[in-house]
Amino acid sequence: QVQLVESGGGSVQPGGSLRLSCVLAGRRLSIYDMGWYRQAPGKQRELVARITSGGSTNYADSVKGRFTISRDNAKNTMYLQMNSLKPEDTAVYYCAADQDPDLGLDYALRGRYDYWGQGTQVTVSS
Repeated sequence: QVQLVESGGGSVQPGGSLRLSCVLAGRRLSIYDMGWYRQAPGKQRELVARITSGGSTNYADSVKGRFTISRDNAKNTMYLQMNSLKPEDTAVYYCAADQDPDLGLDYALRGRYDYWGQGTQVTVSS
């Protein structure tokens, strides 16, 4: 049974930072394509960042230069370091995983991951 558990969300002022974590339980994270998504109220879920098993990354244009996705295979954990946060980053953030080591950006953009976490709330407000 694959389980994804996110943590690290919270409330922060604009310009602040947060680091989200996603632990993959039940499998070796090293072989999975992993992604972070977010969904704001009234908006569609969107891909924020993605990292393949080989370490290649993709980012949404809106977060490039501010967010960094990474993975620690030894800890079975993926991270999303979020800096220079803006109010428009407010959303529920979800991590996702797929058994394909390189799902492909097209599939990732369409949310075609096999496994999903329950989400963690990020609120950016003054």
